[in-house]
Amino acid sequence: MKLRIAGTVNDSIVDGPGIRFTVFTQGCPHHCEGCHNPQTHDFNGGELVDTYELLKKITSNPLLDGVTFSGGEPFCQAEALAELGERAKESGLNIITYTGYDFETLYESQDKNGWGKLLAVTDILIDGKFILAQKDWNIKFRGSSNQRYLDCQKSLAAGKAIEKEI
Repeated sequence: MKLRIAGTVNDSIVDGPGIRFTVFTQGCPHHCEGCHNPQTHDFNGGELVDTYELLKKITSNPLLDGVTFSGGEPFCQAEALAELGERAKESGLNIITYTGYDFETLYESQDKNGWGKLLAVTDILIDGKFILAQKDWNIKFRGSSNQRYLDCQKSLAAGKAIEKEI
């Protein structure tokens, strides 16, 4: 399956706990003021890559704790990321997904464009648009204080957002 990405970072320590392989998806409908990755907004930018090739890169690094899907907006390419995430989890890695949507919107629209599949492989969901006025340098792995660090599997089971301590 193909995925349009802006790039990747091997050995990231800022996109979630532990050492992570981060995939920056290309394309974002949110256009948050002050976005950290504005180059990812254009849906026609970046490059098309094969998810199997990405998986080879990911699994070739024995130091990784997990994979992070960032953006852009990962839920705009949910099917391909769900497939990649499922295979990464089979290799013992955890999955963090950043999104500008809130959990409630994603939960209510699970049948839309593979959103439910991506939620099903996501261990930690960091949700909410970046809000420049709420930017906070003192919170881990989030840009603004409105964004939540959620246990995605517990949230899915409960049908409501369940925050996780960092």
